[in-house]
Amino acid sequence: MAVLTDRPAAAPARGDQRAARTLVTRFLGYATLVFFGLVFLYPFVIQIASSLKTEPDAAANPLSPIPDPLSLAGFDRIFAGTNFPLWLGNSLLVTVLVTLGRVFFDSLAGYALARLRFRGRAGLFAAVIAVMAVPGVVLLIPKFLVLNQLGLYNSYAGLVVPLLADAAGVFIMKQFFESIPVSVEEAARIDGASIFRTFWSVVLPMAKPALITLTILSFQGSWNEFPHSLVSVQDPDLFTLPRGLADLVSGSLGSGTQYPLKLGAALLATIPVAIIFVVFQRYFVRDASDGADKG
Repeated sequence: MAVLTDRPAAAPARGDQRAARTLVTRFLGYATLVFFGLVFLYPFVIQIASSLKTEPDAAANPLSPIPDPLSLAGFDRIFAGTNFPLWLGNSLLVTVLVTLGRVFFDSLAGYALARLRFRGRAGLFAAVIAVMAVPGVVLLIPKFLVLNQLGLYNSYAGLVVPLLADAAGVFIMKQFFESIPVSVEEAARIDGASIFRTFWSVVLPMAKPALITLTILSFQGSWNEFPHSLVSVQDPDLFTLPRGLADLVSGSLGSGTQYPLKLGAALLATIPVAIIFVVFQRYFVRDASDGADKG
């Protein structure tokens, strides 16, 4: 009887051991994530701290996360001693126009490649894939020559028009449109809807997750675009934020490290992208979850 009563006690012991191992594994996993999270965030902490330092403190203690003393002189110089407001306005104008253009034109091209049957469709899609494989720096000189020949060099049109469509956006939209059942479009066509009306009123609203992804990528890409502005404009009044920040980093304001000025300007330049990402990510996650539940 004693043996029979002792055996069931071994099962809870094994269960406690498994629970302990699970707890230790989970703790180590979270500790690893926290460690790498802190490593990833530390440069941003240094950026914020350095933008709030005095120039001597930033030069003497560049990796210190605590400003001593706290100073806003760097931000004062950004708005009073540079063309930052002009660069910001140019970037906002170019980014909004490019984002709207990419969302519209990439969606049209993606729908045409996914649904319309025409001669050369496969070759055109292969060309889109080939463009994605070509490094952007290879196209800088041809882009400059084309802009110069068309009379678009050194103008807002030169900053916007070449970026209104991109191969990656077309590929994303094509792949998503192909996942939508054709029966939805057939019902609309039976009701007399044209191809564009079917695309605009039926298919496009169903592609909200892909549109939000494309919006985030387009906004971020055009906001941070530097090589294109380098070959499309030379007038300082047309500089966007990346071009203006590069001008600051190159020492256009004189000698000295000027870390508070440079890092403060870089910090202000990251705020719009962070806002767009946070706002649209919420809708993207929600729409993706809704689509999964419906599926």
